[in-house]
Amino acid sequence: MTTVAVLCDPPRPGLVLPSLVESSPLTEQEVSDLYAAMLRDVVAAVEASGAELLVNYRPDEALPEGGASGAEGATAEAEVRAVVRDALRDPDAARFEVQVGETFAGRVRNTLTHLLDGEGVTTAAAVEPTVPLLQRSHVDNAAMKLRSSATVLGPATGGRVYYAGFADPVDYADAYAPPAVETLTDRALDVDHDVDYLPMLPVVETGADLAEVLTLLRARRRAGRLVPEHTTGCLDDLGLAVVVEDGLQLTR
Repeated sequence: MTTVAVLCDPPRPGLVLPSLVESSPLTEQEVSDLYAAMLRDVVAAVEASGAELLVNYRPDEALPEGGASGAEGATAEAEVRAVVRDALRDPDAARFEVQVGETFAGRVRNTLTHLLDGEGVTTAAAVEPTVPLLQRSHVDNAAMKLRSSATVLGPATGGRVYYAGFADPVDYADAYAPPAVETLTDRALDVDHDVDYLPMLPVVETGADLAEVLTLLRARRRAGRLVPEHTTGCLDDLGLAVVVEDGLQLTR
């Protein structure tokens, strides 16, 4: 069984996905609502798979200045737990732990190294709440690939990754430096890992990313294919449209 760590922040306006706020018509509150919806879909996909779900959140004292105050005094843990609880069929399916580290790569390193070396799990992976199209089949496929390859990566658009799974640790220092898919591959090859890959999925970090995901979700829904429930519902409420002007652009 692979342990999948979902590394997340409390969905607070002004804290999550600042690049999406800057590059889309969405307000900080709307972006935080979308982040929460995507987090629900990602943890639901992991729960539905054969993996063990670990929700790895940044506590209040580790958040950047301006992001350390929750609504009505709620703690980061309480906010994350409330979002995740809404998405799970079994409220006890998730384990919650705080993230430790100054950078994202450092937090991934501490989490995965602890799981692989400290807890002795067979395989461990890191994902973020920005890949709403993640399905249980992707998580289970990765677990199967990790039986024969010590590193499995899920490539995303722009050279990014949405999934990074390992049977043994690598050197995670700056391992997510762009293009992350190449950097992580090189780190795996440096320790003689066989590397395998999952199908490419889009991630949502900017307005251009969201325009791409929105068109794909609407096409899939018209075709009667599976779509992420919470993200799709949130985007319906936001009333966004996509126009073609030097690429895909979001509008209202």
